[in-house]
Amino acid sequence: MKSKIIVAVCMMVSVVFLCTGLGFCQEKVSGSEWTQIIEQMGDKGKINWTAGYIEALGIGAPPERYIGKPQARPMALRAARVDAYRNLLEVTKGVRVDSTTVVKDFTVESDVIRASVEGLVKGAKVVNQEYMSDGTVEVTVRMPIAGGFSQIIIPKALEKKPEVAPPAAPPAAPAPAGVIFTGMVIDARGIQARPAMSPRILDENGKEVYGSMNVDREYAVQQGMSGYARDLTAAQSNPRVTNNPVSVKGVKTEGPGRSDIVISTADAEKIRSVSDNLSFLKKCRVMIVLD
Repeated sequence: MKSKIIVAVCMMVSVVFLCTGLGFCQEKVSGSEWTQIIEQMGDKGKINWTAGYIEALGIGAPPERYIGKPQARPMALRAARVDAYRNLLEVTKGVRVDSTTVVKDFTVESDVIRASVEGLVKGAKVVNQEYMSDGTVEVTVRMPIAGGFSQIIIPKALEKKPEVAPPAAPPAAPAPAGVIFTGMVIDARGIQARPAMSPRILDENGKEVYGSMNVDREYAVQQGMSGYARDLTAAQSNPRVTNNPVSVKGVKTEGPGRSDIVISTADAEKIRSVSDNLSFLKKCRVMIVLD
C-alpha cells in the first residue's frame, strides 16, 4: 500500500514538472477560442491564437509617501503601464514561431530583431485600466500578432527554412466545376498539436504540403500563416477559408513544439492534384483546429 502511495506521489510530481517545463497551460475563453496562458507569469500574460493577439496585465501602486494625496492615482497608473509593457515583452518572447523556435531565440541572436520587438511593444494599445480600492491600478495592454509583429518575425522564420521545390502534381483529369477548394481546415484534435506563427503541413513522407515553399509573405504578415479554432464547424465556416474548404485530419505532429502537422498522403495528393489549389495556399487560407 505504501509503495503504491509513493508511486502515485512521484507521478503527480512528474506531471507538475512536465507542465512547468512546457511553460504554458490552456484556458478556454469561448467555445471557439484557443488561448495560451504563460504559466511563469501567473495570469499576467496570454496569447490568444484564435483572436490573434498578445496581452499582458500590469499592476502599479503609488509610493507610500504619496498615498492619500492627489498624485497617488497618476503615479500608480504610470507604474502599472510600465509593468504591463514589461510583462508584454516577456510574453512576446514565449510566442512559438515554428516547431523548433520561439521568438526569444530570434531576439537573442539578433539585436535588430530585439530592438524592433521592444519598440513595437512600447506602442501596444491599452485596452483596460481599473482603479482598485487599495489604491493600486491594473492596466491591460494588447498587441496583434499579425501586422507589425509578424513583419519582424515571419520573414526571419521563412528564411531559416530550407527552400524545397514543391512536388510535381500527379496527372489528373480536369476538376469538375465547383470542386476547387477555397481553403483548408486541418482537424488536429487528439494529437496534442500546438499553435505557432509559422506552422507546416506535411504528408506522411515528410513532404511539405503547406509552409515556406508556397506561402506569400505579404499574406503571412498581414493575416498570419494560419488561423486557429477549438471547434471544427467554426473553422469550416470561418471567412478565412471562404465557402468551399477542404477538411483533412491530422494524423500526428512533428518537432518538439508540435506545431508541424502530418496529414495522410492521400489527403495531400487530393490537394496537390488541382493546380488552382495553390492559390488558397499562397493566400494563407488555412485553419487549424486544436483541442
